[in-house]
Amino acid sequence: MRVVAERPQDLPETVDVLVIGGGNAALCAAIAARRRGASVLVVEKADPFNRGGNTRHTRNMRCAHDTATATLTGPYTEAEFFDDLLRVTEGETDEQLARMMIRESKSMLGWIQEQGVRFQPSLGGTLSLGRTNSFFLGGGRAMLNALYRTANTLGVAVAYESEVVGIQVEDGVFRSATVRRAGQDRVVAARSVVAAAGGFESNVGWLRELWGPAADNFIIRGTRNNDGALLKMLLAAGVTPTGDPKQCHAVAVDARAPRFDGGIITRLDCVVFGIVVNRNAERFYDEGEDFWPKRYAIWGRLVAQQPGEIAYIVFDAKSRDLFMPSLFPPVEAPTLGDLAARLELDPARFTATVAAFNGAIRPGHFDHTVLDDCRTEGLTPPKSHWARPLDTAPYFAYPVRPGITFTYLGTKVDASSRVLMEDGRPSPNMFAAGEIMAGNVLGKGYAAGIGMTIGSVFGRLAGDGAARHARN
Repeated sequence: MRVVAERPQDLPETVDVLVIGGGNAALCAAIAARRRGASVLVVEKADPFNRGGNTRHTRNMRCAHDTATATLTGPYTEAEFFDDLLRVTEGETDEQLARMMIRESKSMLGWIQEQGVRFQPSLGGTLSLGRTNSFFLGGGRAMLNALYRTANTLGVAVAYESEVVGIQVEDGVFRSATVRRAGQDRVVAARSVVAAAGGFESNVGWLRELWGPAADNFIIRGTRNNDGALLKMLLAAGVTPTGDPKQCHAVAVDARAPRFDGGIITRLDCVVFGIVVNRNAERFYDEGEDFWPKRYAIWGRLVAQQPGEIAYIVFDAKSRDLFMPSLFPPVEAPTLGDLAARLELDPARFTATVAAFNGAIRPGHFDHTVLDDCRTEGLTPPKSHWARPLDTAPYFAYPVRPGITFTYLGTKVDASSRVLMEDGRPSPNMFAAGEIMAGNVLGKGYAAGIGMTIGSVFGRLAGDGAARHARN
């Protein structure tokens, strides 16, 4: 029987599985639990249009697979996936959980399609993900709509504009949650709970505690609803934390983007085609260190370490059409000096930086689809690949700021996605999935699509486990 929670009094007093959050991880958990016969209530803080947290801003997920498919160009083995994860995290990952996640990801492509999600061939630009990542037909919002449609058909109840403001946990066992909706509080008891309410990236006060005043210049490119309230409740209830509070998925986004919810269209993918300078007109990192999908998520942190938390991606006419542009047009000028003036940079220092870069380039064969031999020599920092002189007018630049997608501080979990308590034992009925536990796998760094992998795999595991506990 389908149950839809529309008014505060419609919230059930008791449910088998309570899912807190409304994104990919939450819906995978809700669907998995319902398919095992459990009654399920999803509590989503957002309204129906804004439901889904950061999932609605996504485009793809990274899954291991043995052969090419209609939308993937070739195999992507478990070993290669794990090697990619080790490189971006520099070994800061729970190997047991990471290998389990990668193994389980092989079946996710089929499972997620069974829930109504459709895929398409990879998009163009600099991502080069056609072999490793599956792109959602219609993007993250279409993916979410498919999951909600399936959940609704199965009889999952969804309470929108509902916020969990308190939880009752006794000796590691979840008892109930206090849900606030339309100004009224209602206690909902549950036999199991799945925490899938994201990180704390939209809590600027919390970010300021960690980063100081620099946090005031951060842009939160995802939902404004991920304030970390549930995470604080769980940690206060004795759940073991994991992950560095200052580590996060942070990319370079257009500095003109809105403070919240700008989404993926504000991200800049043109770093590899030019140089990046700070407010002092100085380069500060190797723009061609590795393929962009394995490095794009370090640039938010790099920009955050620069004066004023701002930087500028500079390129020329040769590269204008090689990447997906931002929502905003680049700053354009006929000369490098004019470009510096429009960026309010010192023209002499800026032109000297470009001249030093141009003079250090060793000729090679430019090819952004491989680690080519176009590099600099004798320059600090170097540009290891894709180095071409900035010498063709007009010249362009994008101003960028740190764009935080999600944070890595979260709840420690076991291979069944149960949260671990301070004494090391797993809770029998508390589970976590998605960003709220991503720090188990992502100690640092990021590779495109892994967030959706974490959400899907651990969401399904959490839903299965929560339902089994509730039904037994």
